[in-house]
Order: sequence, then C-alpha cells, then structure tokens
Amino acid sequence: VQLMESGGGSVQAGGSLRLSCAVSTDMDAVYCTGWFRQAPGKEREGVASIHRYGSTTYADSVKGRFTISRNKAENTLYLLMNILNPEDTATYYCAASYSSGDCALLEMRYGIWGQGTQVTVSS
Repeated sequence: VQLMESGGGSVQAGGSLRLSCAVSTDMDAVYCTGWFRQAPGKEREGVASIHRYGSTTYADSVKGRFTISRNKAENTLYLLMNILNPEDTATYYCAASYSSGDCALLEMRYGIWGQGTQVTVSS
C-alpha cells in the first residue's frame, strides 16, 4: 500500500488547514491510519489516529483543535487542523498499519508511511 499526503502549506497563527492522505488500497483492509509530525530537531510524534471501526485517538496537544476523519469510499484520510499555532509547525506524515489492536500514537505501531507534507504556522 502507498500513502500520499497533500494539503500542507503556510498559514498564520489562528488559521486552519486540512491535510489529505490518499490510500492506495481499500481502507477497510487497514486496521489503523493516523497522522504523525516531526518538527526540526525533534522526534516524530503521534498526532491522531483512527481505528478501522471508527474510534479515534488524539495527542493532548491537539485535542479540541484537530479532527481526524476518513472517506472510505474515496480511500482518503483527513486531518482538519484549527486554531493553529507556531508549535504546530512540522512535517506531517500519514501512517497505516495492518496489525490488529488499538491505534496507539506510537511510531513503531505503524509500518507504512507517506512522504510527508510541510505545515508552517507563523505568528
């Protein structure tokens, strides 16, 4: 399976962006899909995930601001990001896992990754 992100860009603090991730297979075949991000000089961190059966998980830093969703008919994963702040500046990666279990926001949980899309938030 291949993942391809889009929708990144530059925005001012307080603004919004929606990221998309095109999944090259039937999303019902994938147990977990999620979003991670990596800021310069920092480790990659989990942002949000969605289980095959619909349950979602969010990092504390984005709860109430970001929403993960998917369109299974179009095999597309989304991340709606509201009230962005400069600390959200990072490269955002889409990730997927065929392994059953909960969709923890741990990098090792996911074996398939996209190339990333840059999000820059200016103050």
